[in-house]
Amino acid sequence: MEIRVIEERMKEYKPGGKEEELNAFKEISQEIILSALSRAEFFKYAAFQGGTCLRIVHGLSRFSEDMGFVLLEPNQDFKWSQFFHEIDLEFRGYGFQLEVKDRSKAEDTVKKAFLKEHSFGQVLKLIYARTRSDVQVINIKLEVDTNPPAGSHYETKVIRFPEPFSIVTQDLPSLFAGKVHALLCREYIKGRDWFDFDWYMSRKTEINLLNLQNALIQQGPWKGKELNVDIRWVNERLREKIETIDWEIAKRDVRPFLRDRQLRTLDLWNTKFFLESIVSL
Repeated sequence: MEIRVIEERMKEYKPGGKEEELNAFKEISQEIILSALSRAEFFKYAAFQGGTCLRIVHGLSRFSEDMGFVLLEPNQDFKWSQFFHEIDLEFRGYGFQLEVKDRSKAEDTVKKAFLKEHSFGQVLKLIYARTRSDVQVINIKLEVDTNPPAGSHYETKVIRFPEPFSIVTQDLPSLFAGKVHALLCREYIKGRDWFDFDWYMSRKTEINLLNLQNALIQQGPWKGKELNVDIRWVNERLREKIETIDWEIAKRDVRPFLRDRQLRTLDLWNTKFFLESIVSL
């Protein structure tokens, strides 16, 4: 593959500054990773999920950092290392130098790998010249849940860059279930969660309630408890959560992942805005 393919792809983003340009390259790198994983038949065993899945597959209007996956069947012995060669090969085809490290422990349920690319500034013709004080490295974390909660549904999607290939993803109701689980169980404020929640709500996405219930029983404050999760239960728990959020902290978290023209939407964020949104659940 020629590097000009990447450069042409970068131009499509029309980045408004260095940060947007860096986010664009990071997203292109995520697509290259997906291509490599598809080539390595990773999606026979796992499905794409999370915010990066929403961004790349469904057009979510924010950038995303990490790449999340779930195994289709539980397997504590899963190892990322079996896919490193194909990922490295894919990046080398464009002239990029990639460092890949498996940071998983045998007992970890969520297996993690970290990818670092530090040659893009020398390889690519960037729109915005970078100085020594600018970020010179992109980091992408891969995570896979080796014991995912039961009840998820999956679908096959086609990605068209860098060339057409297919992947397996969770369907939108199952993705939404994972997001609601994160909203209810995360111990810190992550504005990106609420940005994604608003995206789901604006599209009137249904929640895979069985998948959510199993996730809540498996991990979080309701772990091991008997639950009967219906829409009323979800609405009440979300209302309780929304009333505790410091929305200024939430806004600060999500700002780096939005383009300048999107920032004004954050002016709407407050308790009333999100309480009104859950009425339609």
